[in-house]
Amino acid sequence: MDINIGIIGMGTVGTGVAEILLRQKKILTSRTGLNLRLKRVVDINWEKATGIDLSSVRRSSDAYDILEDKDIHIVVETIGGHEPAFSFISKAIKNKKHVVTANKALIASKGKELFELAEDNGVDLMFEASVGGGIPVIKGLREGLVANDIENIYGILNGTCNYILTKMHQEGLDFSDALKAAQERGFAEADPSLDIKGNDTAHKLTILAMLASSSFVELNSIFMEGITEISKLDIDFAKSFGYTIKLLAIYRVLNEGIDLRVHPTLVPSDHLLASVSNELNAIFVKSNFAGDTMFYGPGAGRRPTASAIVSDIVDLGRDMILQNGTRFSSRSIDTKSLARVVTLDNVSNRFYLRLYTYDAPGILAQISGILGEEKVSISSVLQLETHEKENYVPLVILTHKAPEKAMKRAIERIKELSFIRNDLVYLRLLDEL
Repeated sequence: MDINIGIIGMGTVGTGVAEILLRQKKILTSRTGLNLRLKRVVDINWEKATGIDLSSVRRSSDAYDILEDKDIHIVVETIGGHEPAFSFISKAIKNKKHVVTANKALIASKGKELFELAEDNGVDLMFEASVGGGIPVIKGLREGLVANDIENIYGILNGTCNYILTKMHQEGLDFSDALKAAQERGFAEADPSLDIKGNDTAHKLTILAMLASSSFVELNSIFMEGITEISKLDIDFAKSFGYTIKLLAIYRVLNEGIDLRVHPTLVPSDHLLASVSNELNAIFVKSNFAGDTMFYGPGAGRRPTASAIVSDIVDLGRDMILQNGTRFSSRSIDTKSLARVVTLDNVSNRFYLRLYTYDAPGILAQISGILGEEKVSISSVLQLETHEKENYVPLVILTHKAPEKAMKRAIERIKELSFIRNDLVYLRLLDEL
């Protein structure tokens, strides 16, 4: 039996999928017993479809050539974004075609509707490549760790941010120069907002949280904070305290519900996550039987992402031959069960507070007094001399664990002090790894 495949979108990832299906056809057949046949490809711009021979494949500019082709079994969507991707995927599912996508934004925001549509039509929606590129973390959660309760997930899920923070940490660059370096290397877009503000990481955390909790997670329930306020000074202070700053996606199971957040985090420098450098991704998972596991590798790129898509195609092809229906959408995520997400105000953390203040007697006492009144206990204080104008000096305070709402109250009161500059930054520490 031929497994006929159509690809919508022949950009970087779509071309990579086509390359694997055509160039690796013999090895795929020998390893899987499947005859995976790339029948059609569709795009309106063929500039990136270079370096591969598509002479055996039917090409067009109309996605409905694939969506209405009764011989196509699996549709691969690689155009990204919400529309027309959502309409194309919905139509494919309604036409009883399995779908494979890397579209994390769509799965995070429209997953519930698409999963239910797939279940109603007896087909599967697969998305291994939506988180971590070539890292098999979704397969790891739904198969390798299927017998476990997932207790915690800590993930470095955005290569752009990790590259920027690595350059700041290792080469002493400030944020703007590190971002420019990332753009020059092709690791950051001309408009990097979705990456550096945390949106991309939040999309991926939503997907991981749905898999880990076996329930639906609303994207807007995730607290999100990017890396744009991180300075070289913060990197240096963190290093002096034995920490490395990473943009983390955090999933924690608490008695009150699930703690979900994306923000810059001080990670102990001796932890594996702290050593994940440049554009690489890593997902650290704590589960009740398997214990600590970490998934590590390239989080994006043509070939790693395409490899993950083809792994989904193979799973679907095997299932079609066995004719038993994986029903991934309904088995792994209960769309009728909404995850109970704990608001950040009800979570406790250790904090890093960096501010600029006048260098004068009694100032530290006033700041520590406010923290004490809000029941925020100080663990360490570091102040550097400076020759900046206006006699401001940088001051850093590390706290013991305290409720987020207490720290917020203290911050608002400290900001009102006349001797504090308005560029105050506070970050969270993660000592529980």
